[in-house]
Amino acid sequence: MLNGIDAVLFDLDGTVFQGDRLIPDAKETIDALQAANKRVAYLSNRGNVSREAGYEKLQRHGIKATRDSIIFSSTVTALFMKKHYPQASVWLLGNKGLGEEMNQHGVQLAQAPEEADFVIVTLHDEITYGELNDAFKATSMGARMIATNSDKTYPDELGPAIDVAGFIGAIEAATGRKTELVIGKPSCFMAEAALDYLQTPATRSLIVGDSLESDIGLGRMQGMRTALVLTGNASLAEANTLPSKRKPDYIIDSLADIRRYL
Repeated sequence: MLNGIDAVLFDLDGTVFQGDRLIPDAKETIDALQAANKRVAYLSNRGNVSREAGYEKLQRHGIKATRDSIIFSSTVTALFMKKHYPQASVWLLGNKGLGEEMNQHGVQLAQAPEEADFVIVTLHDEITYGELNDAFKATSMGARMIATNSDKTYPDELGPAIDVAGFIGAIEAATGRKTELVIGKPSCFMAEAALDYLQTPATRSLIVGDSLESDIGLGRMQGMRTALVLTGNASLAEANTLPSKRKPDYIIDSLADIRRYL
């Protein structure tokens, strides 16, 4: 698995964490890879969390990371907006972490729904009707919709929980308009951000995650080696039903299994 690999990209939810709980042996595996001089990055579709909050969580659990090694869809979305639409104003639907990333990167926030050029949708686990309706208003009045990711579920301590796809579906169904762009995995935007940080070719990188669509899909399209863990969204049965070109290179029970390849 690790022969010829210089860098490892870890998904977080369902791979390293289940909610706020650290998956057994995840820290020890990451420590061992870092001790073996493998470059490590954390590549997550969490668009409702800021990079700073992600860094603090990893530090709290004793996992070695730098802020730059944490690549969230919230950060990549903010960078995309600032680069490609520097004068646009955006309306946000999501937890405060998305707004923190927009502010950090100088993205202009609309003061009212009707002023927005874009609506950016991410996970919002404290959503109110008023917030959903404001996003509906902005989209109905011509704002273009971008999503940090389009995952249907993510794993927390109690099992699968609804993710961004539910919010996208609500707005699309009510307005008849479609999401123009999804920034998160398996998009090229996330892959480019990770590889730019790692300074490692895709062919010498391994991505480890629990999602067949976002993690394994990204790796397969970029030419990375791929490993599916069974601690999150995907099951062995689901992986086995895929055509060969979509299957992961490796299927492991958890991150603990990686250490036997060192």
